[in-house]
Amino acid sequence: MDLSQIETNLQNADFQYRLKAISALQDYPTDVAVPLLSRHVQDPEFLVRTFVARELGKQKTSESFAALLQIMKLDNTPNVRAEAANSLSLFGRISVSHLVQTFARDDHWLVRRSILAALVEMDCPEEVLEVCVIGLAGDDAAVQEASVDALGALVNSRQSQAALSQLLILKNSEFEYIRVRVAYALKNFDDPTAKAALAELRNDPDYRVVGAAMEDLIH
Repeated sequence: MDLSQIETNLQNADFQYRLKAISALQDYPTDVAVPLLSRHVQDPEFLVRTFVARELGKQKTSESFAALLQIMKLDNTPNVRAEAANSLSLFGRISVSHLVQTFARDDHWLVRRSILAALVEMDCPEEVLEVCVIGLAGDDAAVQEASVDALGALVNSRQSQAALSQLLILKNSEFEYIRVRVAYALKNFDDPTAKAALAELRNDPDYRVVGAAMEDLIH
């Protein structure tokens, strides 16, 4: 799509045209794409804003970084904020503190799960541990489960022992869905305390926890 057609489509009242134009900008250099994308950070259609957030992540400039920060912090739609968080993570280490701050402030499960998944992919075990503790203190089951899984992913990191300590506390959680995730996470650790905790979970009063703890024994 040529640039004049993109600019025309971006003004079209039908958001489908705007979506196609946003997608077409990936074929253009940063100095052309970023200013046009930035104009649609507050587009009335959330799908357009989602596409904008995705495309901005492919453009590694200070302007696109600033635009993504604005979207992640201010957009009124969780899907768009989550997409912006994913895109920000592509900038690497510079994005980590912003992602942690947003996780602490924005308690929507989709945003939090997106940030948690992104941080696990990056080499920042201290920050992963920090957001796991925040996530577990919240009351959203999906975020709590993802936090337990992320603790398990810290097994070969500098925070391995701290993560294991958290899991050993969580094995006594009153919620069976957390104990299920703990059983899976503990299997990552080749540690006597982890093995003892797993043995304990094989005698859990809830059959789902027992099933999770025994799964690798049965196969």
